[in-house]
Amino acid sequence: MADVSKTEKAKLYVPDLEELRAVLQTGLKDNFAEVKVSVVECPDLTKDPFNFPVRGLCGNPRVTDVGGVPYLVPVVQKHKEYDMNAISKELELPGAFILGAGAVSSRIVGMNAEIVLRCTLYFLSQLIPLVLTEADGRPAVNSSYFSSINPLDGQCLQESYSEKFSDCNFGLLGNLYACEGRPGKVIEVRAEKRTGDQSIVTALRKTLEVQYPDQSLALGGTFIIQRGKAKIHIMPREFSACPLNSDEEVNSWLKHFEVKAPLICQSVLVSKDPGLDLRVEHTHCFSHHGEGGHYYIDTTPDSVEYLGYFVPAEFIYRIDRPKDTHAVRRD
Repeated sequence: MADVSKTEKAKLYVPDLEELRAVLQTGLKDNFAEVKVSVVECPDLTKDPFNFPVRGLCGNPRVTDVGGVPYLVPVVQKHKEYDMNAISKELELPGAFILGAGAVSSRIVGMNAEIVLRCTLYFLSQLIPLVLTEADGRPAVNSSYFSSINPLDGQCLQESYSEKFSDCNFGLLGNLYACEGRPGKVIEVRAEKRTGDQSIVTALRKTLEVQYPDQSLALGGTFIIQRGKAKIHIMPREFSACPLNSDEEVNSWLKHFEVKAPLICQSVLVSKDPGLDLRVEHTHCFSHHGEGGHYYIDTTPDSVEYLGYFVPAEFIYRIDRPKDTHAVRRD
């Protein structure tokens, strides 16, 4: 198990929500033909299509960058494993609801995969974390998904983490948003017909970077690709036998897919690294039709439709920062 006590903390700039709404409304128009950004009450996320274990995205919002790509490439460090319940305590928010993107624990899952966190996991699959961590005798609720390569046909295989595993562990890396899971005011983003070359996540991040060049801001939340298709990747079930030393080598190792809407995405983005060696954006997606993984960008710009809900984080926590770092595969 990795040492989560190696934690650094930084305060983030949090603009007024109405100010943030106006900034994003203007900035996103450079990348989408139709944009509407509003300040709204967070919808009930326990309902379809989200089915989260909490109602909202509010209450002491914070983000964290755990581990990092240097623990995966050039050579994997399998001992780097994290417990979501321990992470929530490091975030000074025990019992937090956590969502985001990460890698599953290969020790537990027995392979490499992506995870969509609504809690967390490990193994080289994409992990889609969606977790309500334990607190005051209440057990953790792990609603995460993970995506791997189906050994039978080489296609995307998305599975519910809690149906197979009972823990809340993940491995190697994670970019997570944590809060109390309460209702409250959030930023709603509606965008259609992509005209620029940036994904919606990059467009949000770049807008904040331009508007607040001397400040570090972070957004965490969820968005739906309501129409269209998207490019994703999933890591192979086996770690690379050879060191991966460049973006090109990593790209050749990853398996890429085009997947269809509706896709529910969990995203964390930071406008400016305050000196913590961050991955400044990371998004994983899942679906109710069995497709999910690491989101890059939509592949149907003329017809794509996005609907998202985001909250600016108050703090960022850097947990178990790699001593030996590099810039490979930070997208």
